[in-house]
Amino acid sequence: MAVASLSLFSCGGDGDSDDESPASPSLILRQQSIAEGAEVDARTTTILTLTYNNTVSISPTADIKLNGAQLKATSNAITTMAVDIALALNEGTDYTLTVSQGAFVSTTDAKAVSPAFTLRFKTQAKNVPVNPDISATPVIATTEAAKKLYSYLVEQYGRKTISNVMANVNWNNEEADRIGKAVGKYPAMNCYDFIHICFSPANWIDYTKITPVQDWVNAGGIVSLMWHFNVPKAEGSNDVTCSPTETTFKTANVFADGTWENKWFYEQMDKVVATMLKLQDAGIAATWRPFHEAAGNATYKQQASWTKSWFWWGYNGAGTYKRLWTTMFDYFKQKGVKNLIWVWTTQNYNGDSSKYNQDTDWYPGDAYVDIVARDLYGYTAAQNKQEFTEIQATYPTKMVILGECGKDVNSNRSSATPADFWSAGAKWGQFMVWYGANMEDNSWWKKALEDANVITRDQVPSLK
Repeated sequence: MAVASLSLFSCGGDGDSDDESPASPSLILRQQSIAEGAEVDARTTTILTLTYNNTVSISPTADIKLNGAQLKATSNAITTMAVDIALALNEGTDYTLTVSQGAFVSTTDAKAVSPAFTLRFKTQAKNVPVNPDISATPVIATTEAAKKLYSYLVEQYGRKTISNVMANVNWNNEEADRIGKAVGKYPAMNCYDFIHICFSPANWIDYTKITPVQDWVNAGGIVSLMWHFNVPKAEGSNDVTCSPTETTFKTANVFADGTWENKWFYEQMDKVVATMLKLQDAGIAATWRPFHEAAGNATYKQQASWTKSWFWWGYNGAGTYKRLWTTMFDYFKQKGVKNLIWVWTTQNYNGDSSKYNQDTDWYPGDAYVDIVARDLYGYTAAQNKQEFTEIQATYPTKMVILGECGKDVNSNRSSATPADFWSAGAKWGQFMVWYGANMEDNSWWKKALEDANVITRDQVPSLK
């Protein structure tokens, strides 16, 4: 049964209107948030607001029904001109809401009561995926929050692109808040990096405190997670890095019991798992993008000293990399982590198929990946279209997203706006803009978040 909650808020009135004279026997309905005959989104339409021409209270005999089901009304101590009726709606359904005569009474004239009110409306049918080849279920996520998140991503894929922003380095909402204040809208997603998990807990960073993520979810946002997995520059060193040329860390030793690399790898995974389980217990699901950009320059057709991966996790080649991925996947599963949508990042010819081979050898496999991402900085709409088309054709059962984008530091060119890449045919499921001075262009963000094809935080339905 749906529950009607009548909460009260300040609302301007028409105090000098003739309708409000003592001779008027009824309250006058000035405004309603759902129009007669409207079609609404069941997931985002949770309140019907009725605004009257005078301050009102709820009658103890108020009779409010939705398709014949009785709604229970409650109120607080403040009287206003508007009442909110909480709605619990299903998709693809016709509704009739009835409010009895006298359900609301003027607080200044007991004779002035609301007339009977009837509203007929319907909810939109559930969207059928644009691409029927996309897997209907995630590879491992089984929590209710994760299943709802995945279904939402699939449902929107090909229809709209979901906005995302990288957090300011690690575990905060600073960049999202900056954009929200500057533009008036927030990106739908916020991406947090476990880059400093090796130092946590500390007085400057503590991943065991999930308050930033909870605050984001409570505000209606979707959570995205990634990991710049740092390793010591040498055994016992306090200096850490992701670069393979700055460390003696041997990736192959991760799989050898008793090595310092093996110990570090599992210690860090345990830290991340602990936070993932806290998020899971809090009912929070997320997309998860570890070991990104693995191939680096390794697929260059003419091999040279520089044609290597730029992260340690890809430095020993595709076979070792895939083993790292599946080891983490299986370990997370063993530890009970079930709230993650797994995202793998392709290099896709590194932007030039004449010079680079495809990096399909680095792909962990359909059983280990939900989404395929691509990182592009400063790419034009036409370049976005080419990348999107190639990747979607290579991985037809997976959603394809723009894992990172922003201004290219070499050309000083910003990425194409969503309006431009979308109209060109690059229908990325999401786009994630990197933080920092290279993308503090509020005009770019304003164009992006006001575009009709872009989903912002206020448009995200409850996914709990």
